[in-house]
Amino acid sequence: MQKIIDQLKQDTLLGKVIRSSSVLFSANSISLALSILQSILAARLLGVHGFGLIGIVMGFASTVNGFFSFRMSEMVVKFGGEYLEKKDFVKTYALIKAAMWGEGLVSLIAFAFVVITASLASKYIAKTPETDWMFIVYALGLLANFNTETSTGILQITDRIKLQGTINLTQSIVTFLVITWAFFFNGNLLIVLLAYLIGKVISGVGIFIAAQIQLRQLIASRALNRGAISNNTTENDINLRDKFKFAFSANLSATLILIFRESEILWVGFFLNNQAAGYYKAAYAIILLLALPIHPLILTSYPELNRLIVQKAWHPLRDFLRKITLVAFGYNLILGLGMILFGKWILWLYGEQYILAYPALMALLVGMVFNFTLFWNRPLLLSFNMPTYPLYATLTAGLLKVGLAFLLVPHYGYVMAAALLSFYYIISVGLMVLRGLQEIKRQENISLEKGI
Repeated sequence: MQKIIDQLKQDTLLGKVIRSSSVLFSANSISLALSILQSILAARLLGVHGFGLIGIVMGFASTVNGFFSFRMSEMVVKFGGEYLEKKDFVKTYALIKAAMWGEGLVSLIAFAFVVITASLASKYIAKTPETDWMFIVYALGLLANFNTETSTGILQITDRIKLQGTINLTQSIVTFLVITWAFFFNGNLLIVLLAYLIGKVISGVGIFIAAQIQLRQLIASRALNRGAISNNTTENDINLRDKFKFAFSANLSATLILIFRESEILWVGFFLNNQAAGYYKAAYAIILLLALPIHPLILTSYPELNRLIVQKAWHPLRDFLRKITLVAFGYNLILGLGMILFGKWILWLYGEQYILAYPALMALLVGMVFNFTLFWNRPLLLSFNMPTYPLYATLTAGLLKVGLAFLLVPHYGYVMAAALLSFYYIISVGLMVLRGLQEIKRQENISLEKGI
């Protein structure tokens, strides 16, 4: 064990990723702590029914946004990262401009879609009359996040992703303060909804401003030095058709992930009711503690995976994957044991009635540990320019999950929904990991044949 720890300490690449992610981790730790506290206050203030309703409203806007989003951050990291590796700042800048305009248009479409479908969501998912306005009000956050994906990609390829942690912390503090005020001064559902909306606005606008500063200082200025940025940098120069083909494939894959994985509270509301959604939301909020150390690793590891693949450094790539998996497993082991031992107590903080969600918490734990330990599964395939395989893996596992949900969830409740989500994680992530490792082996063999 000590030998493994010494190897991890001596790895310069892993050290770089850990240092970058640790900044995000520190800010995200405080943000998540505040998020859980505000979630507890909201749960006690609104009750199980109201807590479930607000979860459905927020989940609907998030799902719609994800459905239309082209995951521009992934395109910027994949291709912008390649251009930066080759010091081609002009093409990097042109690609980012195209991504910004594309994402802005999609955000407008997503907002319009929420406005049009709000009444249907109110009737069939929330199952609460006269709540259309809630869906529309919260969807204003989509407009404030009109460039969040592209901006995140800019921060990733410029090694400034730690700024996102500062912005997340700021929005968490503001949201927490508003909900705390509502809790102690007899606030209502509208105040809580506005608190979450304000947080979305701060996050979206803050990340956009931070990314624009980095874009101008680290990319645009260098592009000007290499040759004036002009309209002469066209689609042919950066082959936008191939780039958006990648983005479209990534969109389909990530959209299926959203439908099958990240919109669970909507499915629970659809199959059951707001009360079940409230219990599920509490369990899901706690299980996301596992994402606390892993989300920064995802953001900082993806550019490094892409860089190693561009360099055809297969042995360092294998070594890097092995070590970040060990680090992730250590995090998940500690946090998982904590949830087993203290999960009921944490749920009790939401209100005594929420202890009923403990079986759902345990069911979610299995799949989440598996997913967050092998968190690099999809970024690895995207770095290999294989955005379609995650689509097939996600579709296969997702269709099985939804098919079983129609049969089982109405009879066995939200705990079964949690178990099916774990089933989905194990199948989809397992397939992607196996395919990624196969591709490394294939590329390694090709390099050996060519004598590289």
